[in-house]
Amino acid sequence: MHNGSSTAAAGSGAWGEHVQEPSAPDAAQRQLKTLVLTDLCDSVALVERVGDAAAADLFRTLDARVLGLLQQWNGRLIDRSDGMLLLFEAPTQGLGFALAYLEELERLGLEQRLPLRARVGIHVGYVLAWQNSEAAVTAGAKPLEVEGVAKPTAARLMALARPNQILVSAVAESLLRGGQHELGERGAQLQWKSHGRWYFKGLPTVQEVFEVGAPGRAPLRMPVRSSKAWRALPLWRRPAALIAEMALLAGLVVLTWVLVRPEPAIAFGERDWVVVGGFTNATEDPRLSDALREALRMSLEQSRYVNVLSDLKTRETLQQMRRDPTQMMDRATAIELTVREGARALILPSVREVNGKLRVTLDVIDPASGKTVYSEHVDGNGLESSLVSTDKVANRLRRHLGEALAEITSHSAPLPRVATSSLDALHAYSVGLNAYADNRRDDALGHFEQAARLDPDFAAAYMGQMRVASSKGDFARARDLLAQAASHRANLSARDQLYLDSWNAELSGAGAVEAAHRWKLLGDLYPDFHTAHHNRSGALFSLGRYAEAEREVRLALVPQNPMRTVSLRHLARLELAQNKNQQALTSFQQASAMGGPPDRELAAAMAAVDDFDGAWRVLAAIPESSTPAWLERIAVAVDQGNLAAAREHARKARLLCELGDSVCSTFDLQSLALRLLSDGAPAAAEFERWLILFHRNATSGQAGDAGDWAFMAAATLYLAQRSEHDALVAAWLPRMMAMATQVDERRARQLVGLVQAGAEADPARLSGMIGQLQGQVDGTELIQLHVQLQALHARNGNVAAAGHEHGWVAAQRGLAYTENAGTYALLALNVADVRRARLERAQ
Repeated sequence: MHNGSSTAAAGSGAWGEHVQEPSAPDAAQRQLKTLVLTDLCDSVALVERVGDAAAADLFRTLDARVLGLLQQWNGRLIDRSDGMLLLFEAPTQGLGFALAYLEELERLGLEQRLPLRARVGIHVGYVLAWQNSEAAVTAGAKPLEVEGVAKPTAARLMALARPNQILVSAVAESLLRGGQHELGERGAQLQWKSHGRWYFKGLPTVQEVFEVGAPGRAPLRMPVRSSKAWRALPLWRRPAALIAEMALLAGLVVLTWVLVRPEPAIAFGERDWVVVGGFTNATEDPRLSDALREALRMSLEQSRYVNVLSDLKTRETLQQMRRDPTQMMDRATAIELTVREGARALILPSVREVNGKLRVTLDVIDPASGKTVYSEHVDGNGLESSLVSTDKVANRLRRHLGEALAEITSHSAPLPRVATSSLDALHAYSVGLNAYADNRRDDALGHFEQAARLDPDFAAAYMGQMRVASSKGDFARARDLLAQAASHRANLSARDQLYLDSWNAELSGAGAVEAAHRWKLLGDLYPDFHTAHHNRSGALFSLGRYAEAEREVRLALVPQNPMRTVSLRHLARLELAQNKNQQALTSFQQASAMGGPPDRELAAAMAAVDDFDGAWRVLAAIPESSTPAWLERIAVAVDQGNLAAAREHARKARLLCELGDSVCSTFDLQSLALRLLSDGAPAAAEFERWLILFHRNATSGQAGDAGDWAFMAAATLYLAQRSEHDALVAAWLPRMMAMATQVDERRARQLVGLVQAGAEADPARLSGMIGQLQGQVDGTELIQLHVQLQALHARNGNVAAAGHEHGWVAAQRGLAYTENAGTYALLALNVADVRRARLERAQ
């Protein structure tokens, strides 16, 4: 865990009551144990960063939490310094501890805003254990000593592991595979990967190494060889052996290897990260600084081998380092940033005039030593050569880092084609990205528009404008800009073409299923493109697939993601949707502690755990001009039984709403539901006016969010049915069924099905309708499906089944706040129905 003698001796005894010790001092006993070794990554740098006092407080906090985990998993601490040596009776206990320990480190890191990570090795084998004499303990020895071949085996596994990686021996893997069910749901979700056979220094036999971990947390990447561990490769994969035995072919082998896949001087592996430092511009043209830095980033981001730390993340880290992110980083600052982010290499680009030519240079720095390990340059004639030169030198860099020539050739296109040949346009685009990163959306839009004017074929400039329009809720404008970008599709890189396709599925009305598919394709091909995982999770959320969405968003919860706070908030929403309300509240609070504006959904989580005062404090800090927060104001008021206040919030929100498409109309639906719940339902004629409007928007083919309009139309008919306007429902039901088929939006079809079941007057057919609804229960269904089932079971005389549905509804406190079908069309009704069920169950 950490260095320090003050806690080491105390820890050995205080945490040791769970494993039986030898009966007498110095009497060695041979025992079969599960050994777990951990190592806290970069602990010395951590102490230097925060100071001795703060580090001591941090380690004491970690000690207390590890104590709880050891008690939970029946473990025994044997020794520790920067890490821990632990013994467990059962392999699953050791693995359970390791998984929980990494989660606890991540949680503590979020609380402290520190990069806390560890590596773990697990082995099962025989050890000799003996107690030291009382005199030896008094002199500073540990009470219990453990030795045996199993101990260095576990140590080699731990040393081989990457940060947050759990490596296990073949013996441990065979026992854990068979017993992982003992870990419950966590065990069922574990991911496994074999990393082949390895030689460990000092051990006589080859060891097969396996990795195990939780989805979204396990790196699932090949460990990096070292002087103490190296892979057991066949002869044809060992160049040194081939050279020794085939001296006549040595030159050819070396030459072929250099041409096809050069061995990097830095231990760089696939999907490792690089940082692009400040661009040194020694010319008299200031445009080159931003333009060529962005060109370099665009060229490198075409790679599926090299990951580039984003500008947003770089700015965030510089702010944490108390450095001005608007100033160019010097070499020392850039190296410190690279070390903090765990990146493998630092790239320092520069441009200058040499002998009448424009030279673009890339220096590659090893952050561990601070030394320059590569330097590549390309000379060109005049400013117009700069983009081509940047592209060439970037491709050389990728080969130096170990990327195969075939990969570079097949997955990369020349910068002038996939970006722009106009230096001025690229400069305007780069300035726009900086403004977007600073949350200056209007400034960013202006620069993106200027880039498109300078080069009308610059597809990325239209994509930039589309992102701004989408962030403002102007989806009609976003669709137009997306179409412009699509008309220049060939001018985008392979990754950005997939990005365009994914956004097209989001905005065109293709549906959440297609959007989720597109984002998955992008994320599978570019696993470290965090936006893909986050947005796929959002699409799955819209489909009600909350557990799957949670697994997906966890892939974006990595330190390199500059939007990690946004992904953490989304994780909290998903936890709330699964009624893990206390967990959701903790996640929301962690996200708020990381910065950003007041979170409206934090108020929902507080209300879901009955902290209404806290919810209103959060909502009071949000400006009234923020339209979405009115949804929480309405919902919290309903949850407190204050329907009059909820109706006033809905009225005020509708007056203030300036967002387009279906967003503002959701407040009209809230008002209809609240009137139904309070002083009497609206008249049938009023319901029909809304039915006509929503049905027209859903079926006209002109609205990009036809699915939302269809759901709102179905919700209006459902409210009319609950208001007992049976004639209106009978007249409109056939049209709604046709609309649901035309629009093909699953949740709209389900809601129309609820209305159809509720309208069934024939007792002989009622059981069939109930069966059809029950067949739709798969964990993604609407709350109102169970509300309707409760009513139908009661009509059918099945009191037990009605009571079961009533209990299910009462338990949906978190989901009631988060179910977002039809732009939260049924929010007020859901919260009211869950509240009523809870009160009735309590009575």
